[in-house]
Amino acid sequence: MLKSLLKSTLPLLLMMSAVPVSAQPDAGAPPTSAIFGTVIDVETRKPIQDVVVSATSPSLQGEQTVVTDAQGNYRIPRIPAGTYTVRFEKEEYKPYARPGIELRVNRAIRLNVELLGEKFSSVELIVGAPPTIDVGSTNQGVNVDQEFIKRIAVARPGGPGSAVRSSQPLAGPAPDHGYVVDGSPQPAPERTLAPNGQPFFDMYFKGYGVNPTVDTEEERFSTFSVDTDTASYTLTRAYLERGSLPDEQAVRVEEFVNTFDYDYASATDAPFSVNVEGFPSPARKGYQVVHIGVKARDVSRDQRKPGNLVFVIDVSGSMNMENRLGLVKRSLRLLVDALDERDWVSIVVYGSTAHQVLAPTNASQKAAILSAIDSLQPEGATNAQAGIELGYALAASHLVKGGINRIVLCSDGVANNGITEADGIWARVKDQAAAGITLSTVGFGMGNYNDVLMERLAQVGEGNYSYVDKLQEARRIFVQNLTGTLQVVAKDVKLQVEFDRKTVSRYRLIGYENRLLTKQQFDDDRVDAGEVGAGHAVTALYEVKLRDPSQTNFGTLRIRYKAPEGGSSKLIEKAMPVTLLRPAFEKAASPTRLSYVAAAFAEKLRGSYWARPLTYDALMSLWAELGTPLKTRQDVVELGELIRLAKKLDLREDRFESISPVRTMDADRVPTIK
Repeated sequence: MLKSLLKSTLPLLLMMSAVPVSAQPDAGAPPTSAIFGTVIDVETRKPIQDVVVSATSPSLQGEQTVVTDAQGNYRIPRIPAGTYTVRFEKEEYKPYARPGIELRVNRAIRLNVELLGEKFSSVELIVGAPPTIDVGSTNQGVNVDQEFIKRIAVARPGGPGSAVRSSQPLAGPAPDHGYVVDGSPQPAPERTLAPNGQPFFDMYFKGYGVNPTVDTEEERFSTFSVDTDTASYTLTRAYLERGSLPDEQAVRVEEFVNTFDYDYASATDAPFSVNVEGFPSPARKGYQVVHIGVKARDVSRDQRKPGNLVFVIDVSGSMNMENRLGLVKRSLRLLVDALDERDWVSIVVYGSTAHQVLAPTNASQKAAILSAIDSLQPEGATNAQAGIELGYALAASHLVKGGINRIVLCSDGVANNGITEADGIWARVKDQAAAGITLSTVGFGMGNYNDVLMERLAQVGEGNYSYVDKLQEARRIFVQNLTGTLQVVAKDVKLQVEFDRKTVSRYRLIGYENRLLTKQQFDDDRVDAGEVGAGHAVTALYEVKLRDPSQTNFGTLRIRYKAPEGGSSKLIEKAMPVTLLRPAFEKAASPTRLSYVAAAFAEKLRGSYWARPLTYDALMSLWAELGTPLKTRQDVVELGELIRLAKKLDLREDRFESISPVRTMDADRVPTIK
């Protein structure tokens, strides 16, 4: 990604400023100094996206690298004090390096830069005044630059798919990066004021916008890769239970929906059971909500394949908290108790370097494994790449043919040594997955957390992505759903709905924005897709507008999948008759209604245009209509509690009200914001 070391430097306009903050670091806490700023074009005065910004120092192991966002902003956090050289590189621009940056312990420096284009021939050079560097402590996630955060909070997004580094306080304006409705970027909303004033800094998320409504005359095929991750829902729960709304880009609708069990029956003579039902949309007049559920065959605990599990555990300084490394250790103890003599366990840890803590050990030797877990202590920086590489080497050396060979990465996803960006080792991870060693990620921690890296690693590694905010969640993942978490029964699973143009005029897939595929990719076995574990289900919801409900079918569902060992894909095809559409919400089955409540809650939290007519009170009423016994199930009770929490916290104004009032909102018309 980086170019060669700079051969020359150019004087540019540099502005370095700082704002004091109040809190002081705890004794012995890891340093949290930072360098941050904005990069713009010297001629156009516009921000430059995707500038590679790298910092080197004798006090820093390796090179710390970040990339500017759509507003030209960058931030290099959690680096030790020392003398730094900061480099700025991007194709079509002349590279620039600023040496001699003196960074003190627990201080922050703003370094703004204007880059010259390669063809730029003349410019009046201005050098800024000497900077004031001492800005006070940045420890404990304290907001070091309120002006910077306010600027991000009102910035318009650069479009779907751009990575976001969110410094989101629980009190005061928080950065928001807008969203996209039917392909158009929307302005950022206001944020909630929470009571306790404790911020979550450096929450890294990536947004993909909101799926558009599609006219079947233009495209009748809707295709996507399955996703059985649940991390987004658990992260949202962690936000809400700590008194804050989640960042909108942290909310992925499909992960809310797929968190819940809809009690699908398993097919006895097929790899998947298919469940379809619909009802009139409570939020979008004239549309039907179509619920599609696909469940993989169950595998009993006794029939589960033997496992070769390598736990790669982040023990860097950022994990030195009870709800991080402490929770990892307690979670792994639960998992070890659920394993048996068929399984082998290895442990690799990484801080500044990676090393083996436990050689492949049979799970029957629980005392030895638990002792190794208890011995884990925080150490050093965060060389995630070294940890993952060593984990793969260990897994390959003890490969169980025909068994489960799985790397389980436990981390906050932050990497400041080795991999520093989410594009570092995809080819390596993908090759290992093709060789039968898959990678799952389990996230821990609030603040200083990289959701982007954790999700992408699991996706490329053909595993799943979970987030643990409390021990009960670890029990659900590692104990209750152990077989489904570990044993894949179908890989490269794709779903496609072909809507009948005679019956359906328009449709919108709710969620799966980062899993969309083209019609052609559905039949292309070279295209990777999601994996489904034993007994796991995938649920998707559509909003569908009928043209002629008197027709027999409104569409055809197709499922394409491969066996866990690979090979050519197989196809399942099911017609979807209009008779599956119920006349009212309350006429649909309780599990179908639950899926809609989960999806609508996610839509509400991420500020979806189409969820505006649905108030939190209306959402609670729909939750109340789930009926017993479903409404008394623990996870469903919790969903209701989270909706109530969000209602109290959500003080955002409706960003669309001035151009498209809810009372006159057209269910088909997409507003245009200039």
